Amino acid sequence: MIAIPYLTALTTYFSYGLLFAFGQFRDFFRKIIDRFTTTTLHGYAPICLGLEDFYIRRLYLRIQDCFGRPISSAPDAWFDVVERYSNDNNKTLKRTTKISRCLNLGSYNYLGFAAADEYCTPRVVETLEKYSPSTCSSRVDGGTTLLHNELEECVANFVQKPAAIVFGMGYVTNSAILPVLMGKGSLIISDSLNHNSIVNGARGSGATIRVFQHNTPPHLEEVLREQIAEGQPRTHRPWKKIVVIVEGIYSMEGELCKLPEIIAVCKKYKAYTYLDEAHSIGAVGKTGRGVCELLGVDTADVDIMMGTFTKSFGSCGGYIAGSKELIKYLKYTCPAHLYATSISPPAAQQIISSIQVILGEDGSNRGAQKLSQIRENSNFFRSELQKMGFEVLGDNDSPVMPIMLYNPAKIPAFSRECLKQNVAVVTVAFPATPLLLARARICISASHSREDLIKALKVISSVGDLVGIKYFPAEPQKQQLEGKAAKFD
Repeated sequence: MIAIPYLTALTTYFSYGLLFAFGQFRDFFRKIIDRFTTTTLHGYAPICLGLEDFYIRRLYLRIQDCFGRPISSAPDAWFDVVERYSNDNNKTLKRTTKISRCLNLGSYNYLGFAAADEYCTPRVVETLEKYSPSTCSSRVDGGTTLLHNELEECVANFVQKPAAIVFGMGYVTNSAILPVLMGKGSLIISDSLNHNSIVNGARGSGATIRVFQHNTPPHLEEVLREQIAEGQPRTHRPWKKIVVIVEGIYSMEGELCKLPEIIAVCKKYKAYTYLDEAHSIGAVGKTGRGVCELLGVDTADVDIMMGTFTKSFGSCGGYIAGSKELIKYLKYTCPAHLYATSISPPAAQQIISSIQVILGEDGSNRGAQKLSQIRENSNFFRSELQKMGFEVLGDNDSPVMPIMLYNPAKIPAFSRECLKQNVAVVTVAFPATPLLLARARICISASHSREDLIKALKVISSVGDLVGIKYFPAEPQKQQLEGKAAKFD
C-alpha cells in the first residue's frame, strides 16, 4: 500500500474537487445553451452521456498534449518527438513539421531491440522479402508459416515449458485466453493491481472473481480458504477449478511479484497459478528468463505462463506457455488463434532473432551484456532518484520506476517541463491508476548510456524542485551527481 502524506492527500482532493466543481458549473450552462441549438438526431439517446464523458471533457482534454505524443523515429535511447500546437485550448492538437530530439524514458525498449540491430534487422528484412508483411489469414487457415512453428518452439524452450502458442497482440493474449480456460462454476482470484487485459478477460469468462490485496500472500490464503469453504454462490458446490492470477513485474508499480510465497499458497489449496510476465520476461533474470529465474522458482510450479513480445524483444504479440495438453486445447478453442490474423512473419523473425541474441546463439556475448546493462542502469537510476528525495515505487532490478506526482496540476507540469529540456517521460493518471495516485512512469533501457542517465537525473531533479514532487529529504551529498558526471567524462 502507498501511504499518501496527509497534506498531499488533502491538496489533491481539493484540486480534483475544484476541477469537478468548475466542470459541473460549465456543464450546467452547456445544457442551457443546448436547449436552443438544433440537432438532426431527434429521438435518439446521446451516444456520449454527460457523466460518462465528463472526465474526458473537463479534465483530460486540458492536458491531452501530455499524452499520445507522435514520434518520427525508432523508439531507441533517443528519439524524435513531433511538436504539436492547439488553437482551441487543447480540444484538438495539430502536428507541425518540427521535431525535438528527446531522451526516451517512456518506451518499453528494455533490451534495446526496438532499434536497428546488427543481427536481428538483416534477418527481419530478409523475412519481409520472403513472406511479406502479413499472412492475411488466421492460423488455422493459411496463416501458419514455418516461422510460426519455429517461434513457438523457441518460446517454449526459452521459458522452459513443454509447449507454447503465440498471438499477434499482447493484450488479446490475456483477454481472449481467460474466457476459454474459465467459465461458470470456476473461480478466478486476481491481484488487485493486475493489468486491464486480465480484468477484462476475467469479466468476459463468466467465472466468479475475487480479488486479494496487492502482492500479499497471507491475504491470498485468507481469500482462498474462505472461498473453498463457501463454494459456488447459492449452490455451495465445490468450484470446478481455481486460478490465481499475478504479474511478474507490475507495470504501474515496478514491483516484483512475491512468486515463491504465492506458489506455496496455491499448492497448499490445489489452485492453478497464472503468471503474466509481460514486463519481466527478457528483462530480469541472469539469462533473461523472467521472475522465475530471478527468484529461483521452478517453471514447472507455474501452470500457465503468459508474456508479451512488445517489451524486451522489440516486436509485437504475446504467448501462452504450459503443458502440451493445455496448448493443444487452446489451439482448438481459442478465438484469437482460430479467427484472428496470425502474427506478422517479420515480427516473428524479430522475436526469434532477439531470443537467439539473448541466449548467445548469435555467436556473441551481446545478450549477456544487454542483461547486465539493464540491471545496472535500473538499479543506478532508482538509487539516484531516491537519494534526491523522490518517492519511487518498485524493487531493485525492475526497469519500471514510477515517480509519484499525486496532484493533478503536477501531471502536466512535470511532463511539459521535462519535454522543454528534451527528456520525454510518460505520466499516468486515472483511470490507469487510482484517482489520488498519479505518477510519472520511467522505463529504463539497456541502450541508455551512463551519460544519458545522468542527464535525465539532472533534468528530473530540476523539474522536481520546480514542480514540488520531492516528498522526502534528499541525501546530504549535494555534489554526488556532478562528481559522477565528472568521473564519467
